[in-house]
Amino acid sequence: MHAVIVGNGITGVTAARHLRKQSSDVRITMISGESDHHWSRPALMYIYMGHMRYRDTKPYEDHFWRRNRIDLVNGWVTLIDTANKAVIVDGQRAIPYDVLLLATGSKPNKFGWPGQDLHGVSGMYSLQDLAAIEARSPHFDHGCIVGGGLIGIELAEMLHVRGKKVTFLVREQGYWNQVLPHEESAMVVRVIRAEHIDLRLKTELKEIEGDDSGTVCAVHTSDEDRIPVGFVGLTAGVRPNLMALQGSDIETGRGVLVDDQLRTNVDGVFAAGDCAEIKTPEGHRNRITAVWYTGRMMGEVVARNMLGASDDYDPGIWFNSAKFFDLEYQVYGTVPGGTAHERGEDKPSVYWEHPNGLSSLRIVHDDGAVIGVNCMGIRFRHRVCERWIAETRSLDHVLANLRDAHFDPEFYSSHYKAIRATMGGAS
Repeated sequence: MHAVIVGNGITGVTAARHLRKQSSDVRITMISGESDHHWSRPALMYIYMGHMRYRDTKPYEDHFWRRNRIDLVNGWVTLIDTANKAVIVDGQRAIPYDVLLLATGSKPNKFGWPGQDLHGVSGMYSLQDLAAIEARSPHFDHGCIVGGGLIGIELAEMLHVRGKKVTFLVREQGYWNQVLPHEESAMVVRVIRAEHIDLRLKTELKEIEGDDSGTVCAVHTSDEDRIPVGFVGLTAGVRPNLMALQGSDIETGRGVLVDDQLRTNVDGVFAAGDCAEIKTPEGHRNRITAVWYTGRMMGEVVARNMLGASDDYDPGIWFNSAKFFDLEYQVYGTVPGGTAHERGEDKPSVYWEHPNGLSSLRIVHDDGAVIGVNCMGIRFRHRVCERWIAETRSLDHVLANLRDAHFDPEFYSSHYKAIRATMGGAS
């Protein structure tokens, strides 16, 4: 059997590794136009900042693929011919398959802004994006980032470390407040502004202005401001990358439509990771989850199903982590953002914040059981938080056992009693 994987991100690579673990006979081919080898996308920013080299971001030595008999093809899939069970690479080379996995990931959103295709305008998602930003860097001192979220804050830190002035346009009234509760969103805003980033909330991009050479020279905002800049980073979210599916009979919506077993409407064709849109019962919004952790989990499940299993993908208890400059963030389970509060859809929670405004803990509960934990500037143990939620532990139980979760060696002595006193636990 020949298994072909389109995409060499975390989902595609996890699927390839697990296919080989489970079968010594299956032939595996992985196709990517972005890079020859898999590399860690979360490490992209550190290459630009000088903390890592490209080769340092590759989790596996180049010989790993040959040793495990995983064939690598560097090229872009331009057509999927499901009738003849083949993918066409770069418009000419046909690669036949018995089973096919689409793990094409995401691409940055563009919303039709005038000037969005000018020279000096880029996303920050791929190696090609990084190369474009690097090539442009000697030619500008002031950059503008459009759109908040995790990619936006990464790009802000990248430019800041390289000594660039940064203006940050965020249309929401709080930073990432559709995900973070109000207090945590306000904390991130303080951190960003403390780094002397010109963060402008409730401000949208209206137009990108170019000079006579077709290069960005300014942005115009919804406040009617004209800001001279030499670079614009578009980080207003991502959407599934469906470029390879043009002209195919594989059903798509916002992403590649799949069932709970990550199967598409075409026999033998699967999709997983950022590009997959998991169908839900009528009346519910289909699920797209563009997160590294879920991409890895999908890769394991889809590998089994490509070999004939019928396993449902279960994302389990939600987890994510990130950094806002030096402020670390972890979330477990259900922690509604500030926009949920405005809609009246949030859940009760208890909250503690350090007087310095740089550490906080939120515990969300429902009907007496803890359903979510949000950490800012402190670290909790993943397995402990997951166990609390899975076992529907009470708020009192969690407060009495905070010691079990603490990870930072300084956390217990510095904050333990203050957190419990604030949240109502025994001292």
